[in-house]
Amino acid sequence: MNFGKVLTAMVTPFNSHGKIDYEKTTLLVEHLLNNGTDGLVVAGTTGESPTLSSEEKIKLWKHVVQVVNGRAPVIAGTGSNCTTSSIELSKAAEKTGVDGVMLVAPYYNKPNQSGLYEHFKNIAQAVQLPVMVYNVPGRSVVRIQPETIVRLAEIDNIVSVKEATGDLDGMAEIISGTDEKFSLYSGDDNLTLPAYGIGAQGIISVSAHVIGNEMQKMLQLYDTGKGKEAATLHRKLLPIFNGMFTAPSPAPVKEALKKVGIDTGGIRLPLVPLTKEEKLFIHQLLDELEK
Repeated sequence: MNFGKVLTAMVTPFNSHGKIDYEKTTLLVEHLLNNGTDGLVVAGTTGESPTLSSEEKIKLWKHVVQVVNGRAPVIAGTGSNCTTSSIELSKAAEKTGVDGVMLVAPYYNKPNQSGLYEHFKNIAQAVQLPVMVYNVPGRSVVRIQPETIVRLAEIDNIVSVKEATGDLDGMAEIISGTDEKFSLYSGDDNLTLPAYGIGAQGIISVSAHVIGNEMQKMLQLYDTGKGKEAATLHRKLLPIFNGMFTAPSPAPVKEALKKVGIDTGGIRLPLVPLTKEEKLFIHQLLDELEK
């Protein structure tokens, strides 16, 4: 399924008391839609989902859907390591009007491939929404193997995968093993162009908060046969791609947003604010990009 090329894994704005700031959320959504974002993933990892209550997530999805008003797909991060809880939250998300749900691989309890398949299958069968599987072994410890994803793609409403494995060979295997109705998105900004080059639909990005237009331009250059120009732009953007992860995300990208005039507030524990040195580094990265 085509949710667009550049999707942003949206941060969750907080006020000075650590509560979700809906006015800032509105400003952020408008900023993203006006600067290269084709779709939004809300309450995913970058949105600090582990620290958001179910009630906060549901209210946030409702608000974002209302603000977007059909201008772009809104995908709700409803996955967890409990199948029953994920089903309940996915059903609740469906009622908010989101366009799809994203389900992270179950973390901590380390299911095998059979368990992973049954987890995603049971959630998908409980809702009518399109489902995106999120494969991120660096955070979940378990990896959904390519053959399991290919098998999951046979379920009608499992339509996409966000691949944050860093494994281009595995991505190629998934793309080759699924039909055109199934889409693969890179979950690693630095692999946006390489993954796109082997057939990925696009990227679910952190960096797109501040360089969404540039990322769109890079993919457009590739689409129009200007591969060398696209590669040159990729290399120029690479410090930003990597810089957004020099400290636990989303602290770096929230600082980057603040520098470009979009203040999304702080972060929730157990994450901690950037040091002065880390803030300076993020500012220098953005300054270098403008040269």
